[in-house]
Amino acid sequence: MMTTRTASRKDKSKTKSTVHAMMNEANKDAFRSVNRKPGLQIWTINKLQMVPVPARSFGNFFEGDCYIVLHMSQNMGAADIHYWIGNTSSQDEQGAAAVYVTQLDEHLGGAPVQHREVQGHESARFRGYFKNGIIYKKGGVASGFDHVETNAYNVLRLLHVKGRKHVTASEVEVSWKSFNTGDIFLLDMGKVIVQWNGEKSNRREKLKATLLAQEIRDRERGGRAQIGVVEGGDERESPELMKTMTEVLGQRSGPLKAAVPDDDSRKAHNAGVRLYHVYDVSGNLVVQEVATQPLTQDLLRSSDCYLLDHGGSSVMVWKGKHASKEERQGALNRAVGYIKAKKYPASTSVEVMCEGGESAVFKHLFKEWRDKNQTQGLGTTHTLGKITKVDQVKFDVLELHARPELAAQQRMVDDASGEVEVWRIENLELAEVNPRTYGQFYGGDCYLVLYTYRVSNREQHILYMWQGRHATNDEVTACAYQAVHVDAKYNGAPVQVRVVMGKEPRHFLAIFKGKLVIFEGGTGRPGVVNPVGGARLFQVRGTNELNTKATEVQARASSLNANDVFLLKSDHSCYLWYGKGCNGDERVMGKAISDVLSKQDKQVVMEGQEPADFWVALGGKAPYASDKSFQKEEPLHSPRLFECSNQTGQFRMTEVDDFAQSDLDEEDVMLLDTWEEIFLWVGSSANQDETKEAWNSAREYLRTHPAGRDTDTPVVSVKQGFEPPTFSGWFHAWDPHKWSAGKSYEQMKELNNDVSLSLINVNLNNTTLNSSGGGYQAPGGPMSPPPFYRGHFGDSSPHATSPTTSHPSFTPPGKHVAPELLINKPASELPPGVDPCHKENFLSDDDFERLLGMGRLEFQRLTIWRQNELKKKAGLF
Repeated sequence: MMTTRTASRKDKSKTKSTVHAMMNEANKDAFRSVNRKPGLQIWTINKLQMVPVPARSFGNFFEGDCYIVLHMSQNMGAADIHYWIGNTSSQDEQGAAAVYVTQLDEHLGGAPVQHREVQGHESARFRGYFKNGIIYKKGGVASGFDHVETNAYNVLRLLHVKGRKHVTASEVEVSWKSFNTGDIFLLDMGKVIVQWNGEKSNRREKLKATLLAQEIRDRERGGRAQIGVVEGGDERESPELMKTMTEVLGQRSGPLKAAVPDDDSRKAHNAGVRLYHVYDVSGNLVVQEVATQPLTQDLLRSSDCYLLDHGGSSVMVWKGKHASKEERQGALNRAVGYIKAKKYPASTSVEVMCEGGESAVFKHLFKEWRDKNQTQGLGTTHTLGKITKVDQVKFDVLELHARPELAAQQRMVDDASGEVEVWRIENLELAEVNPRTYGQFYGGDCYLVLYTYRVSNREQHILYMWQGRHATNDEVTACAYQAVHVDAKYNGAPVQVRVVMGKEPRHFLAIFKGKLVIFEGGTGRPGVVNPVGGARLFQVRGTNELNTKATEVQARASSLNANDVFLLKSDHSCYLWYGKGCNGDERVMGKAISDVLSKQDKQVVMEGQEPADFWVALGGKAPYASDKSFQKEEPLHSPRLFECSNQTGQFRMTEVDDFAQSDLDEEDVMLLDTWEEIFLWVGSSANQDETKEAWNSAREYLRTHPAGRDTDTPVVSVKQGFEPPTFSGWFHAWDPHKWSAGKSYEQMKELNNDVSLSLINVNLNNTTLNSSGGGYQAPGGPMSPPPFYRGHFGDSSPHATSPTTSHPSFTPPGKHVAPELLINKPASELPPGVDPCHKENFLSDDDFERLLGMGRLEFQRLTIWRQNELKKKAGLF
């Protein structure tokens, strides 16, 4: 137990009272107008008031400010509230943001998960909202947002771009002194953006920086800026762009700084876990340890609040639904107090959640977790505290193809009616198995099982690698080696699944139609006689042909279970034993599979009516599992996605929060943890080292998981473009054509550099860069000093252009165009002033939502390729 005095209680109380006093009717109205539709809403703290940030400014954050970010999920109104702290923000602003977060949480019923974000150390979930990157700006929002001009070109800034999955860009001094050879820099000159790539940056980083440059062009310049790319390792290939950079930055003197390694202050995901009860006693913060990993859900009591320390990498607070209001409201401050008491970095991640609204990461830290009224399978309900046996229900295969999310939840790609081929590893080579013995697996062998099925007249393949518990290491290695050869025979299309004996996934059971038998030892090789000594006992589990298997267990009474069917085979007799907890379907399947095991007549024995010979064959009567708590099914957990990459020079696994299909990186291997299995998605450009390391990391991930995971959990290898519905169903709105629609970095670079350099020069000489009146106002920000240019730029006399005339996609309010004048109309037939590349901007809000299926804000958050697809379908492309 540890106790610490709550810091600056009087100052905090003063800040809170000040903010509460300033919580006028306007702010209450702002809460009432909170949009509960899926998407983002952002406010900044300006003079201790919440001020909405316009959508065009999303992703821009001023270092001197605090922000509140509300994300409403597609998932039944689930919400996350983040409060972001700029590096130079004041204590008053930070206190005000914390108070507003609590009030917004209460306004939304206390269900959202609260997150504390510190500049430069944002969570993966937060970064994931801004797919093309986050820009940190100097200063603070002193002038509000009322006078922001979208198409302002009087800009000069240098952005230092960092990161691969979610990039951040910080404003740095406009000088060659700011550059280094390992990172990427964007020289933003209003109508021209030059991307300079350090020679040690990789292709993924370059692609992300290009997307950020395009985001600036499209959001801040209305699409009216040119982008050029310079490769820092080969600057002579871009003489005109280098001339432009030299005009702005001056002549470079001396070599550039060496590459700066990325900050890896975040701790590994498998750090130790401790659960604490945190409460106040006479003004002191009391922290009492409750348990260490692995944690169980019954440790959490609804009447209390708890703090979970994930090895110092993050701190999570859980608020019981019956905890006092004071405890619930003070949860966030207690987490911050705990961080200070433990002397953790101020940037340590903080999450606050209420009972029933736990995040996926929080649930994953518990060995078993069940949500109230959680369903598993098709319609079977679990009630918290009562675990019942779950029956697998037969389903229509067309439903699985039409609804990949159902296929993912059921772990079934089809109804198992496809073709099956089985090989056994013999002398380290493949030997065909007699089809009459399909479904019989011996613990001393390794097998390859190829399953072929068709979807939309196209062949799909799954290759299972079944490893016997008693097979030699050479056989296990040969099994993986031979799988590579079979995979190559089908041009890399098969999904590969590693199956450890006794941990067979659901679909594997289904393809053997209720006749899957697993023998503890021995071999299935022809001509080899397996030693038989005494009785053999097989446990049968399953209710139909899709989910039944018989597994050999030790022939002793303690192996019995009152919830199952068992087959006892001795030298003189064969018993079919029915436990009191099994139902009629299980008995039918037990009878069917017993005929595979033995052709002898079976004597049916009901639990409690066993003859003496039955117990003699088992070595005597002994206690066995006979309580009424039926077999446990694996709990449903939300899936988690990790990026596995060695592009930084060392292998790393990085979690991708709130993931989507667009987060699957073609140059990497991605690990998807669905709890019952681990998927390894291999991008088309991933290197062999990453693929090899990913397999090793999957095993290490399971071995070190704080919830005490089963290390024999199946591992499934999926190649880009060959994703089965059991994988794609975990992704919202999976697009099977995405891979053909996206552009590589080389394609995007060629497209950008294809712009006439003379046009770039014209743009540079015809911007408002040197106008003496006014200053730069990027969206969401205050006035910046007018930029200063070196060389001939200082002698030019540009003339400002009105944003409403410089870009025809800007439509004054009330001047909308009827949809019939835009849909499927070539440029020559459009009304005067309509931009054929941005027809959607000329629709009314109602027509926009009707034609594109979403509002403007949600549409703007989509990637460009996805926007274009929707525009094509609506006839607006």
